[in-house]
Amino acid sequence: MDRDLLAHLPILLSVARRGGFAAAAGELGLSPSAVSHAVRLVEDRLGQPIFARTTRSVALTETGERLLAGIGPALADLTACWEAARHRQGQISGLLRLNVPSLALPLGLTRVMAAMAERFPDVQVEAFVNNGLTDIVAEGFDAGVRLGEMIDADMIALRLTPPFDAILVAAPAYIAQHGQPGTLADLAAHRCIGFRQIRAGGLYRWDLVAEGRDVSLAVPSTSIVNDPLAALDLARAGAGIAYLFEPLARADLAAGRLIHLLPESAVTEPGLFLYYPRRSRDAPKLRAFITTARDVLKG
Repeated sequence: MDRDLLAHLPILLSVARRGGFAAAAGELGLSPSAVSHAVRLVEDRLGQPIFARTTRSVALTETGERLLAGIGPALADLTACWEAARHRQGQISGLLRLNVPSLALPLGLTRVMAAMAERFPDVQVEAFVNNGLTDIVAEGFDAGVRLGEMIDADMIALRLTPPFDAILVAAPAYIAQHGQPGTLADLAAHRCIGFRQIRAGGLYRWDLVAEGRDVSLAVPSTSIVNDPLAALDLARAGAGIAYLFEPLARADLAAGRLIHLLPESAVTEPGLFLYYPRRSRDAPKLRAFITTARDVLKG
């Protein structure tokens, strides 16, 4: 492979990650035409298309998926080696890319990012908010945040939050009009706020406890979102019953804007964890983030 192709590989990753040429150009500080030229050059040398293009979207072909699945980890290794060398000269800098669910931000991530900006101003922390399941290695992220039960066994995981309950809530206005469910079975007659994970496709099932047994319910949903913060807003507005993690609803429960329904049905989730591949553990920017997170979130 010649040097020109090597220089264009990060551009391919950015187009795949951002889902378009213009978005990749903005991320890289290049013109859209320069990005398009780089992709065309690699495709010409490869002899096969890497991206399937329409007027509205850009998606990886099967060849592109195979190629970038190998390129992503290789470039991450090169970046880690480069930053380790810089760190030995007393510098911590660069872009730290995190893939996080939206609920991570109000549960502590914003405070960690603010502290990073103060302590390590030469490190850019990019939190890409995504409520689906993502292969962080293949998509070029340094680390991710997920519920503990969703992390692959080959990843290193660091706890960010204590365990918390998943609970049912509704606004007083909704309860006044529709009443409270007396049992989980009564949910079938209520308006529920569903949550859809884009890549998983179906609606998220509500994991709860009924008479001491774990149950997983498919509930009728009159409103559907793909963001728990949107579900929280809908619940506040009286749109129906929401299934939320208790820390997200805590302030509204204390202020009386929401009511905790069927508290005996709550199930405890493991909490949020930062996770990353083993080869990234010595990257200075990631170690700086981990140290900062521990300091900010302790206790």
